[in-house]
Amino acid sequence: MPPIPLMLRNALLTLFALLLMGLTGTGMYRYSFKAGTASLREASNARLDLFASVVEARVRRLEPIPATIQLNPLVVRVLLSPTAAHIHTANDYLARLNAHLGSAAVFVLDERGSVLATSNLTQPDDSLLGENVAYRPYYLEALAGRATRHFAMGSGGQAGYFASHPIHDGSRVLGVAVVKIGLDALEETWPMLAAPTLVADANQVVILSSHPNWRYTSLAPLPVERRVDLQLARTYGSLRLPQFPISVPLSVDEETQEAQGFVSGEVALNREVLGAKGNQAGHMVLGRSLDGMDWRVMIFTSLASVRQQALMDGVAGAVSAGFFIMLMLYWAQRRRIEKQKLAAKRLLEQANVDLEHQVSLRTQELTAANEQLRHEIVERKHTEQTLRAAQDELVHAGKMAILGQLAASITHELAQPLGGIRTLSGNAAEFMRRGNLSAAQDNLSIVARLVDQMAHIIQPLKSFSRKSSASPGATDVGRVLQQALFLYQLRLRQEDVHVENHCPPQQWLVWCDANRLEQVLINLIGNALDAMREAPERVLTLTAEVDESHQQPRHICLTVKDTGKGLSTTDQQHLFEPFYTTKPNGVGLGLGLAICRDLVAEFKGELLAHNHPEGGACFVLHVPLM
Repeated sequence: MPPIPLMLRNALLTLFALLLMGLTGTGMYRYSFKAGTASLREASNARLDLFASVVEARVRRLEPIPATIQLNPLVVRVLLSPTAAHIHTANDYLARLNAHLGSAAVFVLDERGSVLATSNLTQPDDSLLGENVAYRPYYLEALAGRATRHFAMGSGGQAGYFASHPIHDGSRVLGVAVVKIGLDALEETWPMLAAPTLVADANQVVILSSHPNWRYTSLAPLPVERRVDLQLARTYGSLRLPQFPISVPLSVDEETQEAQGFVSGEVALNREVLGAKGNQAGHMVLGRSLDGMDWRVMIFTSLASVRQQALMDGVAGAVSAGFFIMLMLYWAQRRRIEKQKLAAKRLLEQANVDLEHQVSLRTQELTAANEQLRHEIVERKHTEQTLRAAQDELVHAGKMAILGQLAASITHELAQPLGGIRTLSGNAAEFMRRGNLSAAQDNLSIVARLVDQMAHIIQPLKSFSRKSSASPGATDVGRVLQQALFLYQLRLRQEDVHVENHCPPQQWLVWCDANRLEQVLINLIGNALDAMREAPERVLTLTAEVDESHQQPRHICLTVKDTGKGLSTTDQQHLFEPFYTTKPNGVGLGLGLAICRDLVAEFKGELLAHNHPEGGACFVLHVPLM
């Protein structure tokens, strides 16, 4: 017989080992799950017994109370003679009785179903005094001479357990005594049960639950006739009673009336209640009827711990079987493992040598790249410094060019004060020669005022022409705009330009360099005046408002609008390009707007241009507010 190939033999041994481990693990899992389920059922039944005793202690102990109310002659008297004094006395008795019992309410109905006396007279929302409740089943049953117990939603929206008993005068039923037992104390027992729990009444409607979303849902579909009866009796108020969100199949023991079922992970959809882990493992559902009541309590106990323990036991069994199999294969595999270790060691040594060689090559390349990067960084910093210096020089040259253009207006503004000084100084000398010192002093005072006026004219020019680098700070937009307009005041008068300035000083504070902002505004105002040179109507409009469209920080939107011919499509496409100009040849280099855009960008601003719907060009300057 030829020998079995090594590969086939190893495959058969592996298959046998896996089969043996699977059978052992499955057997251990089933045994552990069955034992864990039985233990879990016993613990859940103990919790249900404890809950049933709490219900009996809270609810059942007050059920005989309505039968004793008729023993008090005050109650019979108020039914026979419902005067105001009798009603007041009965109310006082029922209030003391209710306080002693700790019930929610005690009240007496006449034979027509109206509330004659109640313990909750001081609670208008829940007193029921004078209200007719003849539609309630607990009244109808008691009026027929039968004591009854009934769950219902109270008129004030508070659910309760109502126990009623007829009040006799001989063989005649005069009225009905009712005790409303509050269910709030039962809500405190949910932590004791340590699992999702519900209580359903005789209509299979959930009336109590540890989860609010389950409350007032129907465990089984209600027939239309039954729904109509419940609505007429207002058992659940105006609630619609939707279907319970989980399908719970139960098997009921006819002798003990105990119910049991399982909810798999695929059926349980309420993950916020049962938990994601509990849904995957499923739940065991146990239910039982409460003695002497038509209520059924159901508890959902997660099988996660049972399945986890069963899984651990199954794994332990499989591991134990695998351990013995591995022990048998250990010696056979040991020699082959040693050979593999030696081969792997040689491969690792060779890989280590190759890796060191690659690391050495890559280290050299990285060193060269770092050196080149440092060199490029130094060159970039030097270029940036040169560019910034050139920009400062260009800005200063632009200022000087503007001052050259304004030289005529400055000369005209200074000529009048200088002429006045010459005349007044001559007069003062003559008055002094004559000995009229008072008149000379008056002339010299006027000369001092004229000198201050000239200083007021020269000071903006000095600050504007000063060469300085950008230093942003708090800047008054209205004041800077006023200084820019001052430099053009003679030209504005000569060209008959009407200025509408809607940006007064001390209204807007922005964060920028005041000198650079003034340079931009002077350029924009000068361009507007040039655009309106041939216009029949010359109006320069300056406005400022907060631009809410920008993200933080907020911006002010400063607009310079003229009444010129506006911008063509070509102008709008190339307006901010260097050396592009709309002026005649020889007038300007086309750098003004390009420089202005760069200056505005330095203080995180933006410069835009468009045509106004009413005609003329409109330049919009966005500057960040303080």
